[in-house]
Order: sequence, then structure tokens, then C-alpha cells
Amino acid sequence: MPNSKLLEDAMFADLIPDPLHPAVVHLPMALAVLLPLFAVGALVAIRRGVSPRAPWALVVGLTALLAASALVAKETGEDQEDRVEKVVPKAALHEHEEAADRFLVVVIAVLAVSTLGLRRDRLGQASRVVATIGTLGVLAAGWAVGEAGGELVYQHGAASAYATPAPNVVSEED
Repeated sequence: MPNSKLLEDAMFADLIPDPLHPAVVHLPMALAVLLPLFAVGALVAIRRGVSPRAPWALVVGLTALLAASALVAKETGEDQEDRVEKVVPKAALHEHEEAADRFLVVVIAVLAVSTLGLRRDRLGQASRVVATIGTLGVLAAGWAVGEAGGELVYQHGAASAYATPAPNVVSEED
């Protein structure tokens, strides 16, 4: 039954937002805000005597999820770039792309340092402190990406690349 595959594909196509980029960017932005809180919480728990492995593994896992979701956001943004660049200034789009690149680099650097924080020695202890400070850099870099993206949408009309004409509205007087 070859038509069942077409039907199945059509059913799932409705579940994927178009454009996809605005739908996926919220996860890395939320994680960028929450990560410093989790890192500080893990340090406090460790200082109170909790074994470093569990609380810090949560920080490393969240940072890895942030890196993966940031990469997906970057890829979906690049996939939709051709359409959006027709309606926004190239300089504004370039600023957003550059901010996304910086964000991804900072996140990957913090992931590398935070992974060392799983060690139980002095290097692990120092890495946890450095990674926690690094999460503030992640927050700042994430803020810059979000701000540039918001400017694309709200000041430069990036969403209009996907807008359909508004339906005719019939007034009550008609």
C-alpha cells in the first residue's frame, strides 16, 4: 500500500512548524538563563557535603543539551536564511548570525570545562568554579543572540518573509 506512506508523511508534516527556527530557539535561550542557577546550586550542594558527581553531572548534562539545542537552532536559522534575507537588512542578519556563532563557541567551551568538573580532585574543583563563572558568559552570549533575533523580527520584519496576506475582515456593519 504505497499511498499509506504519503498519508503518513502528510500527517507528520503538520506537526513540524514552518518556519522551524523560531520554534526551536526557545530551548537554548531558556537553558542559557537556567544554567547559571543550576551551576550555582550544584556548587552550593557540593559545598554542603554532597558528592560532586550527581549535582555536577546535572550541570554537564544541561550544558550538553544546551550545546545540542544551540546547534539545532543555528542550523535551522541557516536553513531559513535565504528566505529571510529578502526582507531584512543583511547587516542585521549578519549580526544575528555572528552572535549565534559566538554563543555556540562559548557554550562548547563551558561544556569542555564543566566536563572536567566531574573529576574529584583539585582540577575538578577548579573546573566547577570556572565553568560556573563561564555560565554567566553563556547567559550574556545568549542574551546577545536573542536581542539580535528580536530586532530581526520586531524592528526589521523578518516574520513577514513567512506571512500570508490577512483574510478580509467583515465588519459587523456589512
